[in-house]
Amino acid sequence: MSLLCSLVLPLFILLPLISYNVYGVGINYGTIGNNLPSPKKVAQLLQSTIFDKVKIYDTNPEILEAFSNTGIDLIVAVENSHIRNLSATQSNADKWFVTRILPFIPSTSIVTIAVGNEYLTDDQLLDHNALLQAMENLHSVLLSRGLDRKIKVSTPHSMAVLASSFPPSSSTFATTLLPVMTSIVALLADTNSPFMINAYPYFAYRDNPSMVNLEYALLGNASGVRDPKGYVYNNMLDAQIDAIRSAINALGYGNRTIQIVVSESGWPSKGDASATNENARTYNTRLIERAQSNKGTPMNPKDRIDVFVFALFNENKKQGGISERNFGIFNGDGTKVYDVDLSCEFCSNEKFGGKIESSLLKSRGPSVWCVAKPHADEKVIQAVLDFCCGPGGVDCREIDENGDCFQPDKVYAHASYAMNAYYQMHGRNYWNCDFKGTGLVTFSDPNAFVFNQVMENASIRISDMESEKGRGM
Repeated sequence: MSLLCSLVLPLFILLPLISYNVYGVGINYGTIGNNLPSPKKVAQLLQSTIFDKVKIYDTNPEILEAFSNTGIDLIVAVENSHIRNLSATQSNADKWFVTRILPFIPSTSIVTIAVGNEYLTDDQLLDHNALLQAMENLHSVLLSRGLDRKIKVSTPHSMAVLASSFPPSSSTFATTLLPVMTSIVALLADTNSPFMINAYPYFAYRDNPSMVNLEYALLGNASGVRDPKGYVYNNMLDAQIDAIRSAINALGYGNRTIQIVVSESGWPSKGDASATNENARTYNTRLIERAQSNKGTPMNPKDRIDVFVFALFNENKKQGGISERNFGIFNGDGTKVYDVDLSCEFCSNEKFGGKIESSLLKSRGPSVWCVAKPHADEKVIQAVLDFCCGPGGVDCREIDENGDCFQPDKVYAHASYAMNAYYQMHGRNYWNCDFKGTGLVTFSDPNAFVFNQVMENASIRISDMESEKGRGM
């Protein structure tokens, strides 16, 4: 039985019984070092960890190729030095896109283009309007190619875009940045794109250790800090996120849906008195737990906050102080800098060159699946199946009569196979699993272990499934 068949079909049968609501964690993958593994090995590493989203700082073709068909979403970046050129004309933006992005999609799941990094607070006195124009030009390119729903355009900011960050409920953007921030927020709202913020409680504590509680900065102060409007904050990161939300609301966008993404957050393991392995381990462990919790903030409890940990590797060639080169969870040889649970077998003391076939070289497969709704109209399901196996470009030989996935010979099972294949091919976006309302996106690891656990917990026995299990499904 093929891998895709074994993943989709048992999940299809289980759908009426279970539901999932699990979110992954992102990681920043920087490459300013001379001792780092190849992008291919990095992609293999990440397939065996909890990280299912990766942000990089350019459009390195070797990296984009390495992450093809991995089920990992990528955020790519326009370097600050290229923004002026992309802002000049839409033609320049289109040329950049055709050269840097188009050759790699859809096999590489690129979901966001980050235009610059902390561009508005860069010390080089860059043209603020160029950032907005570059973002608009790139969005127009995506719109013209029908990719504006799949790939979003945003830009990561530092907390310095705020006039002040406390109290969170009273925060506003810096006066000098109000015109450009107003336009950027409007663009994000109109295009359903995220507001990206690089938030580091570490720097707040490092610069004011006598004023900032260490546990509060390390995401663990149970006593809480009170905002004048009654919100209680148990960690600084939530306060920083809500400060950004207040600034957005102050521009008049409180009634618009704008997701806030923490595009960078981390703690260094070396560099000053607070930069220790223990503090880094504590912060990043709690950060990962916070990202997986699907919890909002005191101001917006129902918000989903995506988090990208900074960073994957220590980068020994980065400029700045020692701490700048020691934010990584991993060393360049693949060993962990400190012990943090990434839910993988090889993370303890293994290296990239070691014997790690059992986990590092075995893909985890996709982290989300698309299947047919069990009670959808059969005629529509058949039409969807015909589309996927025809104009949709899915190779459906596995569900032909002599294929490994022909059984069970049910239109819903065959459609689930085809719909999922189409969904994975096109970047795992929710609209690629719509199929006139007959598709359902689900989160799970539908291997035999999980399958049997669910069956046992539900006290359900299905003889056909048990026989499939006996054949090594």
